Amino acid sequence: MSSKTNQQWGGRFNEPTDAFVARFTASVEFDQRMYRQDIQGSVAHATMLTEAGVLTVAERDMIIQGLAEIRTDIEAGRFEWSIALEDVHMNIEAALTEKIGITGKKLHTGRSRNDQVATDIRLYLRDEIDLILLEITRLQQGLLGLAEQEADTIMPGFTHLQTAQPVTFGHHLMAWFEMLSRDYDRFLDTRKRVNIMPLGAAALAGTTYPIQRDITCKLLGFDTPAENSLDAVSDRDFAIEFCAASSILLMHMTRMSEELVLWTSAQFNFINLPDRFCTGSSIMPQKKNPDVPELVRGKSGRVYGHLFSLLTLMKSQPLAYNKDNQEDKEPLFDTIDTVKGCLRAYADMVPALESRKEYMREAALRGFSTATDLADYLVRKGMPFRDAHEVVGKSVAYGIETGKDLGEMSLAELQKFSDTIADDIFDVLTLEGSVAARNHIGGTAPDQVRAAVKRGQEKLTQRV
Repeated sequence: MSSKTNQQWGGRFNEPTDAFVARFTASVEFDQRMYRQDIQGSVAHATMLTEAGVLTVAERDMIIQGLAEIRTDIEAGRFEWSIALEDVHMNIEAALTEKIGITGKKLHTGRSRNDQVATDIRLYLRDEIDLILLEITRLQQGLLGLAEQEADTIMPGFTHLQTAQPVTFGHHLMAWFEMLSRDYDRFLDTRKRVNIMPLGAAALAGTTYPIQRDITCKLLGFDTPAENSLDAVSDRDFAIEFCAASSILLMHMTRMSEELVLWTSAQFNFINLPDRFCTGSSIMPQKKNPDVPELVRGKSGRVYGHLFSLLTLMKSQPLAYNKDNQEDKEPLFDTIDTVKGCLRAYADMVPALESRKEYMREAALRGFSTATDLADYLVRKGMPFRDAHEVVGKSVAYGIETGKDLGEMSLAELQKFSDTIADDIFDVLTLEGSVAARNHIGGTAPDQVRAAVKRGQEKLTQRV
């Protein structure tokens, strides 16, 4: 057998792998990031093999010590990765054998690359989900602090991007908080299905060695071993589910981004982004571009694409493992990196947002934002809602004609449309009165916003 043939599996082959094919089929350039998890899984596997009587204690200790030295070499940048050895698993195993001799060849007893890689991916993704959960929490903490600070800051609420009713900036920020709470729960729920151990399934049909899967399961912190060996090595649902949760998170962040981009424009001028989160123009000196929100908005597309890539990858695959599944890692890894980057940028940026209260208030005064409050006022006076709706509609038409907002009209002008309207109407038609009137859980009243912030803080405290 040629020395260029992979020594880990080359016994059956009569000629070396073509150089291009070796590069084409290798994954080590991107899966080497899982080296910690691969070593972690191998340590657990060696420990279990010792308990099962397959390895001696001395052999186990040699393997564990050798793997520890390899990890040190990798982290010190001294480890030489080889494309000829295809992937992170074979690179580490070959290095172990070179380091400790024939005992290193015993590590793979009762194990296949199929269940090894499936285990490594789950360990890696579990660790990354935990980091993502922390970043979501950090972003939410920033939102809570800003929402409490802006609980009284009046701004227009929109539907169809048209002025609808007055709200507060704090209330609007708490809507973002709620989106992220659902995202947090989705990732947490996904983690449950990630945390199932494939190790022990071997290539596809288990192993004849007396392995004890409960030992490796406990050592690696999995909730349970996978029930079916065929499914264990070929399942990538967990990666698809992670990308789906990531896509929903990025969708939410695009909504936030779009609003931030609009609000920083001269046409809105609702907020100011600190300079450190923006860039300028190479030709227009006055420009201050909201690059962070724009990039987050744009990066959603690559995450959506990765979700469809994985769905397509798994479409029509027969059981059990197929080489197609090597293509799962790059979309998954890039999704992880993109999500973490977007969350970090927002968690750093959101607490530094500065509201331009005067512009928000001025905008809320335009567009007849208290029209619904006038209708509700008439209903409380005994008028059927549909009649009240018609009265207010005529009042708005008059306001458009005269250039007056409802709160700028005199009592006599308002009474042209209904004599039910009395002096107390002017308590209703103020922006402050409007937001304060919706004083129920989930409402816009500043006290309700502060109560929502408090509940949010309690929710985050319970996560610790």
